[in-house]
Amino acid sequence: MIKSVVFGAIVSAVIAVVIGSQGTSAGPLAIQLVSLGDVRMFWSWPLFLSGTGLFFALSLLQR
Repeated sequence: MIKSVVFGAIVSAVIAVVIGSQGTSAGPLAIQLVSLGDVRMFWSWPLFLSGTGLFFALSLLQR
């Protein structure tokens, strides 16, 4: 499960940066600008949960 969360976060961050930097929220993906101190980044919880679920399913298939 931990590997799935890491890969889900990576996929979510990459896709959110690409779509969010274009100035759109991508509708159901709900990409938002998040400020953590001096760092600004784009993030999407639905995309993170979908990516985590996808990688968890793929890791179950490899057993």
